[in-house]
Amino acid sequence: MKIVRATSKQLEKIFNRSNLKKKRVEEKVRKIIDDVRLTQDEALLKYTRKFDKVKLLPRQLKVSAIEISGAYQNISPNFVSTLKVVIENVNRFYRKALKKSWRIKDSDGAVVGENYTPLERVGIYIPAGTAPLVSTVYMTVLPAKIAGVKKIALISPPDKNGYINPHILVVANLLKVDEIYRVGGAQGIAALAYGTKTIPAVDKIVGPGNIYVSEAKRQVFGQVDIDMIAGPTELVIIANRLSNPKFIVADLAAQAEHAKGLAVLITNSKGLAKEVKSRLEGEDGFIILVKNLDEAVEISNKIAPEHLEILVNNPNRILKGIKNAGAVFLGPYSPTAVGDYVAGPSHVLPTGGSARFFSGLSVSDFLKSNHIISYSKKSLEKMKEPLEKIASIEGLTKHLDSVKARF
Repeated sequence: MKIVRATSKQLEKIFNRSNLKKKRVEEKVRKIIDDVRLTQDEALLKYTRKFDKVKLLPRQLKVSAIEISGAYQNISPNFVSTLKVVIENVNRFYRKALKKSWRIKDSDGAVVGENYTPLERVGIYIPAGTAPLVSTVYMTVLPAKIAGVKKIALISPPDKNGYINPHILVVANLLKVDEIYRVGGAQGIAALAYGTKTIPAVDKIVGPGNIYVSEAKRQVFGQVDIDMIAGPTELVIIANRLSNPKFIVADLAAQAEHAKGLAVLITNSKGLAKEVKSRLEGEDGFIILVKNLDEAVEISNKIAPEHLEILVNNPNRILKGIKNAGAVFLGPYSPTAVGDYVAGPSHVLPTGGSARFFSGLSVSDFLKSNHIISYSKKSLEKMKEPLEKIASIEGLTKHLDSVKARF
């Protein structure tokens, strides 16, 4: 790791990092999407041969009930019981976050409010490149289920033998995912967005993926909704001389397990900086030396990281100044791994600085609202004067006539 000062120009690269940069990727993805729109399943089979090195028949795109049942024979015996504990944590968190429809009524009888309704059909992308992300299944499916989504379709790339990891299949089956397809990459995103003969189109696509998946989500946005454009995973740690260097080293080393991720320690302790650097010699990342913890907060907000650990004695004092972070972990016994797997909130979080305007995946991502407006004659009459003035300014006289017609 490299020690840099808070004034270093190298920090600009961190502040201005982006999830999507390469023109070449954009062009390749556009071609794949157009191909899927034109030739549908034929394109999916072609790109599965090309990228996953697997030759499938059209009927093999959808995972069969027999294959799902067989997956239970290929998992560890206590996996399901362990999973139930985690599922309860996630359910408890999202039940609390569920929005309810509401209305308010004034004394003249005017009623306004919002009705929340779940999306009809959602597509979930589960990566399976360097590691099968089993945890992403329940971190995406459960908030959708609690929101009341009617149909959930899951896609994941097949391995070299043409199969999806059995743990992914078991979790999806236990959570009553309606359809599972062995297809990945930009072609899988295109299939979910536009539909094919085998894979019906969805209303929204969620879940992380590589740069091609992220770029595909960006390009299909508008045809469907998406959760966010996710990039390489990120961790920032704020610590001082009282923080435990052993915990910091362990958490930064865990971050290094991810390819091309961002690992940053921000501290006002030169001694801590030197110790962490000596223990992580050769690892990628930065140690940023600051004057005080207020400056640490300022820099962290500029980075807007996916994960932020605050490893000081009174983390809540620091938390008050945090504006931009996907998930915040408070205190020495809240490592990022807890959020990745078992705490409850989804680990699908904004990256690349997008925590400035995106939030972590929530039950709200699977709801849409209708504005409800119900006026009585009395309440409409009371609003005639302001309505007339505004309609006159805008020159939309027929709008005003539609109100006058009622009197």
